[in-house]
Amino acid sequence: MGLHYCINHLYDKNKIDWNHLMFSNLDLRKLLVPLIIENLLTSFMGMADSMMVTRVGSAAISAVSLTDSINNLVIQLFSAMATGGTIICSQYIGSSDLKRSNDAARQIVLAVTSIALFVAVVAELFHLSILHLVFGKVDDDVMQAAAIYFRYTAASFPFLALYQVGAAFFRAGGNSRFPMKISVLSNLLNIAGNAFFIFALGMGVGGAALSTLISRAFSAIVLFIFLRLPRQPIVIQHILGIRPDFAMIGRVLSIGIPSGIENSMFQFGKLAIQSSVSTLGTTAIAAQAMTIIFENVNGIAGIAVGMGLMTVIGQTLGAGRKEEAKYYMIKLIRCGYMVILVSCLLTCLVSRPVMFLAGMEPAAAALCWKMLLFITIVKPIIWVPSFISAYGFRAAGDVRFTMIIASISMWALRVVIVIFLIRYMGFGPIAVWIGMAMDWLFRAVVFTTHFLKGKWLRYTVI
Repeated sequence: MGLHYCINHLYDKNKIDWNHLMFSNLDLRKLLVPLIIENLLTSFMGMADSMMVTRVGSAAISAVSLTDSINNLVIQLFSAMATGGTIICSQYIGSSDLKRSNDAARQIVLAVTSIALFVAVVAELFHLSILHLVFGKVDDDVMQAAAIYFRYTAASFPFLALYQVGAAFFRAGGNSRFPMKISVLSNLLNIAGNAFFIFALGMGVGGAALSTLISRAFSAIVLFIFLRLPRQPIVIQHILGIRPDFAMIGRVLSIGIPSGIENSMFQFGKLAIQSSVSTLGTTAIAAQAMTIIFENVNGIAGIAVGMGLMTVIGQTLGAGRKEEAKYYMIKLIRCGYMVILVSCLLTCLVSRPVMFLAGMEPAAAALCWKMLLFITIVKPIIWVPSFISAYGFRAAGDVRFTMIIASISMWALRVVIVIFLIRYMGFGPIAVWIGMAMDWLFRAVVFTTHFLKGKWLRYTVI
């Protein structure tokens, strides 16, 4: 009750114009519901994708799991750039400065395209060296499949990057419905492509990767076709005529780089953990891969709430409404608790049928179920304050604090605990989730304290 009272008195109700809130309950639903649907459908499509790959064999799903550990590092890099774009553009929109919002968007497109092309070329040229460097000695059939999957997915990096920033531009203006529609179509295209390439043509892992490439290209191209039309606050035209504005790029990178470092440290930590898991054998790798998919599904709705929170906080602070920003932070944190609880329970209910349909080997399925039960108990309690509040801090420009805390938590707690438990205490892959719980708990305590002190509102973005 004391904490509840404290939270409810963090904002001054007398300084909020309740008759003219920037976001009504209807506005929030229009923003959050498409985001939740998009992220949930993407996760379920990813689950279906993995089920198809699992039918190819344990070596195939192991190869995809290992390679996605690297791919996720790249995805988080682009996500950080999109985060910087969302925050800056939404704050400009909140301050009614659409010209600077559009100028920032054009510079983000230029910077992200250049970075994505460079990363894709490096990955294509040195794919085998990267895989051996990260994972060391693994079974030859797993490494061969991983090499095929990595090359195809590396070719999709520029399209992935452009989709992420394009979707961020729509969301910064409060339109999350259109990116949702494109994402749904893209995921359906990916599933259809998997069925055709994997089963009809017998391409195995290569078919799954080719389908991913095609679907990512589709989503990026369609988004940027519609960004040319003056139907939303941000309009991107004459892409080839964009010239670098280093002051604006610097402003975007001042938000994006700390977020990128935070995400990179997170993914590098997961790679270090995956290296330990890879020593446990194919059954453990397959069980861990499916558990990661389930954990992504039961957290994706919460991430959607966090993404929506960035737009809301960005626009309210851009308009100079700090008390309103506090109010929305509390409101959406509460929303996060509800969606995480529901999504965890639903994921737990569908997990056994999914594992059966995926044709998982009994030993891997049993191991996966034990790890999922642990997550379902722990996650609804401590995940929300450890992640959703951080989205609000970033939207306010408080990116260095989240970067430092997340990096320390990942490496000093999660990575150290997992490596110790697996390599020295003989634990199986459940060690990954024990370490993750300790990481979440630390972040939850630190971020909640930071939120209550209100220091996150002292920053300036635009």
